[in-house]
Amino acid sequence: MGRKFFVGGNWKCNGTADQVDKIVKILNEGQVPSPDVVEVVVSPPYVFLPVVKSQLRSEFHVAAQNCWVKKGGAFTGEVSAEMLVNLGIPWVILGHSERRSLLGESSEFVGDKVAYALSQGLKVIACVGETLEQRESGSTMDVVSAQTKAIAERIKDWTNVVIAYEPVWAIGTGKVATPAQAQDVHAFLRDWLKTNVSPEVAESTRIIYGGSVTAANSKELAGQTDVDGFLVGGASLKPEFIDIISSATVKSA
Repeated sequence: MGRKFFVGGNWKCNGTADQVDKIVKILNEGQVPSPDVVEVVVSPPYVFLPVVKSQLRSEFHVAAQNCWVKKGGAFTGEVSAEMLVNLGIPWVILGHSERRSLLGESSEFVGDKVAYALSQGLKVIACVGETLEQRESGSTMDVVSAQTKAIAERIKDWTNVVIAYEPVWAIGTGKVATPAQAQDVHAFLRDWLKTNVSPEVAESTRIIYGGSVTAANSKELAGQTDVDGFLVGGASLKPEFIDIISSATVKSA
């Protein structure tokens, strides 16, 4: 059985109530492939999760952009996995490079968060990726393998994990990894899973690409053997997100 294409939309720290209504309307009215072909998950800011969940078409799902590493308590400003489960939020994004770089989240901390979120019943989009300096120094594979290893050391069941490869130098910059660059890293990650976890996990785990994905480049990227979808930033706030979702048909053509 093939891996179902996965398209996530990370809205980041964007949106007002009116803007969210407009985005949801675009999504609800968009013509996209069936849920048998593509799984779609959008990730609005925390404050909009309930309204987006209640208004969004049923075959689309929502994700939180982060959650805390343990059960709730005296952790001002944090949101626990238990709270998300209580609200019926099925997915969470963890390890995004913006949190790693701006807030100093280590790979070990991200691994702990992934393990805890999974233990509470959430599905996880786990992000890995290198900086421009790391890319230029030739250490891309070392970086993404170390980030993935920190997760693999803490979990046993990969059923509810999607790996998002997001080269930091391509996030919000307009730069994008070439299809060949994306394929190289995705193939490396799949081989790493095969060697260090299991061939079954390597074959079934979806590895998606993020970093300035647009309607203009999504089909070519989707055509790569080991690219199983996208985690989309800015374009997920625009009508072109529908076209990016529709690029899933490249896999079934």
